[in-house]
Amino acid sequence: MTTTDAPEGRTRRPRSWHQRAGMPVRVWMILLVLAGILHRFLPESRWLLVHMFTLGVVTNSILVWSQHFTERFLRGEAPERTRRFQLGRIYALNIAVVITVVGVAGGVWPATLVGAVIIGAVVAWHAVGLLWQLRAARAGRTAWHADGVWYYICSALLLPAGAGFGAALAHGLSDAWHARFVLAHEATNLLGFLGLAAAGTLIVVYPRMLGIDDDANSGGTLRRTVPTLAALLCGLAAIVAGALAGIAPLATAGTVLYLAGWVAVAAPTVLRAIRSPGVRLQPWYDALSVSAALLWLCGSLIALAVIVATGPLDPDRLAPLTIPMVAGFAAQLLLGVMSRLLPSLMGSGGVVTDIGVQAMNRWAVWRIVVINGGLLLWLLPLPSWARVALSALVMLAFVLFLPIMIVSARRAMSARRTMAAGSRPTAPMASGPMARHSSGSQITAALACLGLVVAVGTAITGTTGSAPATSAAAGVTPTGNVTRVDVSAQDMRFTPSNIAVPAGDSLVITLTNTDDVVHDLVLSTGASSGRLGPGETATIDAGVVGSTVDGWCSIVGHRQQGMTLTITPTGGSDTGDSGAAEHSAMGHGGGGSLTPGDAARSLHTPVSADFRAADPAVAPAPPGTVHRYTFDITEQPGGVAPGISQMLWTYNGTVGGPTLRGRLGDTFEITLVNHGTMGHSIDFHAGMVSPDAAMRTINPGESLVYRFTAEHTGAWLYHCSTAPMSDHIAAGMFGAVIVDPPGLAPVDAEYLLEQSEVYLGPEGGEVDHGKVAAKTPDLVVFNGFADQYLARPLHARVGDRIRIWVVDAGPNLPSAFHVVGTQFDTVYKEGSYLLRPDNALHGGAQVLDLSPAQGGFVEMTFAEPGTYSFIDHVMSDAEKGARGRIVVSE
Repeated sequence: MTTTDAPEGRTRRPRSWHQRAGMPVRVWMILLVLAGILHRFLPESRWLLVHMFTLGVVTNSILVWSQHFTERFLRGEAPERTRRFQLGRIYALNIAVVITVVGVAGGVWPATLVGAVIIGAVVAWHAVGLLWQLRAARAGRTAWHADGVWYYICSALLLPAGAGFGAALAHGLSDAWHARFVLAHEATNLLGFLGLAAAGTLIVVYPRMLGIDDDANSGGTLRRTVPTLAALLCGLAAIVAGALAGIAPLATAGTVLYLAGWVAVAAPTVLRAIRSPGVRLQPWYDALSVSAALLWLCGSLIALAVIVATGPLDPDRLAPLTIPMVAGFAAQLLLGVMSRLLPSLMGSGGVVTDIGVQAMNRWAVWRIVVINGGLLLWLLPLPSWARVALSALVMLAFVLFLPIMIVSARRAMSARRTMAAGSRPTAPMASGPMARHSSGSQITAALACLGLVVAVGTAITGTTGSAPATSAAAGVTPTGNVTRVDVSAQDMRFTPSNIAVPAGDSLVITLTNTDDVVHDLVLSTGASSGRLGPGETATIDAGVVGSTVDGWCSIVGHRQQGMTLTITPTGGSDTGDSGAAEHSAMGHGGGGSLTPGDAARSLHTPVSADFRAADPAVAPAPPGTVHRYTFDITEQPGGVAPGISQMLWTYNGTVGGPTLRGRLGDTFEITLVNHGTMGHSIDFHAGMVSPDAAMRTINPGESLVYRFTAEHTGAWLYHCSTAPMSDHIAAGMFGAVIVDPPGLAPVDAEYLLEQSEVYLGPEGGEVDHGKVAAKTPDLVVFNGFADQYLARPLHARVGDRIRIWVVDAGPNLPSAFHVVGTQFDTVYKEGSYLLRPDNALHGGAQVLDLSPAQGGFVEMTFAEPGTYSFIDHVMSDAEKGARGRIVVSE
């Protein structure tokens, strides 16, 4: 079938199938970019980003490119009548992907299962279609590279298994089986489905990308097709079997065999390109991107073999491979193949295709350097903000593919129209000095971008040490000698903690953090090491020593737990006054800690007109039995009372993190990501898990997965468990998990009040550890802000039944929750009803008493309209901000 370009009557092949089949790929790319921008506001954002790429972009792309190359390998297009079935598969696939995404994001496992089953069935149907085409071509003896089609068939047959593993993970598994299924799922989908499809294509296409003639290379290419496929399949089978059976040597051997298969795919072509004198490598994006992807794959497989061979299967140990495999390998491989495939589809070969390829190569070197340099730097222990900046830069380089693809399509279409009109379009510009200059400029620009991020990050974190702000010489005559001392930070101690220095000598301290949490060393002179992660080292120039100099770790609470150091001059008089210098160095935001008087004055200050109180309403338990959340740890300023701000440590940006709710037997999976500047952790009282791994402290830039099953009902506290725990809770790191008791009656409204204490440091500064240790709070608050529900009261109507959940987060003081003007006819505390409306004694309750970390709820109705106050009936605490109002109307 042909179409005609008027008026010359030239014919061309219709491209409607390729255009329509490729549309979902472009749509998913755009959605992926939007999701990346809005990820903080999306449920299951990390899972969503990965699977929008793998299910949406990758799976659609493989279905399109495997069909296209199958037709090339078999030297014949599929019959036109089969196109509607091919399009039907793609439409069904994308409907199933949407169902799966909705199921996981909404916690509806049946929807996830249905979506996974449909995805597996559609891709298996695709495999059957390819097999049918292969048999027809062999019967007609038209096949050129029939063995290559087996890569696509085997690839497609693996995805149903991978989808099954994914559905099992979504349902919820024990920790041991979860780790095994994670490896089996990722191996089957990334190494199997994507890897085999890519290998089958690259065996033939990669030589052309590197400028090697197909005919000159085809003999060696075709001879190694079947043995290579066998090695890849056997290696993959060993990885999956070893993972599921928990046999690490088998999984390791499979990884090595699979890597050997990929070496057989790529190495002969690369060696031929290097050794061929007539082959001149060009800075083409497709060749550079695919070559970089293969390097990331090899590095990731080596790392996987080491991880599996040297320790238990643990999702946290496998997590560092996600970025290299998804962004380094899968994304670059996909874009590289598409950069070769799309111009071919638009140009039908010749000059039109060359014009499209040239357009796809725009800023090729810059994109490759930024993507790969950024990913390499991202793997280093950089501060969290630098990682975010690098991620944004790498994402920009990836996203540029979309506008470049559009420009390429337009130029190819314009060239085709020019040829249809009887003219010859302008050929691509040959490479030469200008092209070499352009490549050098792109490398320079890319390295400048990456260098700027790293340099600024290093300067801010101060990992190389800093010059002293105040001299400790105290008038002593410098000797010109330098004393060097090695100090280690471990277990809340500096070793040595007392350093004797000859008076007049200059002191240089080399500090090494040998602990598993973040530490630093600040001297009373102002010199600082900057914060150091585990294993990191910094050098501090303490200057000439003529007076006693004190040092300490500035992480809140570490100094108070004994992490101090003293530098003492010997052989001279100590005349310096280090007290003033120390006082200056300890300031946070200027001045000392705020006082109870400051807090009392703030309670008499009206809130601003645009003040928004924390929403106390509690949503019902979501559907499904598996609930996944991402908790981003941040350290950021925020208000705690009118006119008073503090440096708050939070889960997802609020004092009192996300409220989790479910039912008995539900599984909760929380991905904790530390975007702060120090170590943090999390402890869910609602789960019964070993604290060794799940509750461990993670350092800046690290993450962990915490998984537990709700074995008992109640209102449970969660909080940071990093020492000093009291400071982390007081700074805002807590929240609640509600597990509904069976048969929980419906009510007209439900609220949650989390009571906690505020120990004010300096304005805008960190929590005052001394006040925490002395149990002398400046404020006692509900949901993070003093008296906020006086200014923004709750509302109800006469006769409404109201349920108020209360959790005492502490960290130190008990709570006596009371509502003035009514009585509680239902009291539920620590997993048990203490009072129900139908009790035979017609009893009522006036207070829900809770110790720190306890929780429960009360229910009440209001007989008359009016304004009802709720308070902590420890009255001095109510007067520090633990109070609010409920306005009841007719």
